[in-house]
Amino acid sequence: MSITVKKIAFIALAALTLFVSAPTQAEPAKADVQKIEKYLQNLTTARARFVQTTHDGTQLVGTFYLQRPGKLRFEYDPPIEDFVVADGLFIYFYDAELGEQTNAPIGQTLADFFLRKDLKLGEDVEVAEIKRNGDFLQAKLTQIADPDAGSITLGFKEEPFELNKWRVVDAQGLITEIELFYFKEGVKHASDLFVYKDPKPSTKKYNE
Repeated sequence: MSITVKKIAFIALAALTLFVSAPTQAEPAKADVQKIEKYLQNLTTARARFVQTTHDGTQLVGTFYLQRPGKLRFEYDPPIEDFVVADGLFIYFYDAELGEQTNAPIGQTLADFFLRKDLKLGEDVEVAEIKRNGDFLQAKLTQIADPDAGSITLGFKEEPFELNKWRVVDAQGLITEIELFYFKEGVKHASDLFVYKDPKPSTKKYNE
């Protein structure tokens, strides 16, 4: 299960939407695109509970922390000990079963768009389509240079406008969804929350 968690967190952001039959707008309205862009630009710190659903139906629960630009953390509820943390430069994925971590520069992951300081739609990432269902808005984002590489669909509650979900479809068509609950903005996080710390540091000394 830990490998699945790692993959989910990596594509999650390090990550959404409801499956609805609402009509798709052929050309996303400029006002909607601007609204989404402005919201994401102004989203600095946040905390939420989340439910993560993988392509095979597996569900995991945990807490999501955000501090833009550059930082996030996914922490899963016990018994899962895996976690994901972005420190502003790298994203680290801790695999508790193996007792080791892997990492990648943020710019090489899908989290880059969400975490970057200068967040603008229409440059390397565009809104491919907009869907509405009642007071819920969905915006599908794709890479302009490679639209077939996968997509992220962000889901927002409209009243008040707030991030509620995201859905990732990777290049193989595998789907991962994250749904947020008790979303709270303007949260002050502990300074060390976004620092990678090895839960089981090695006891070996140099030259051993």
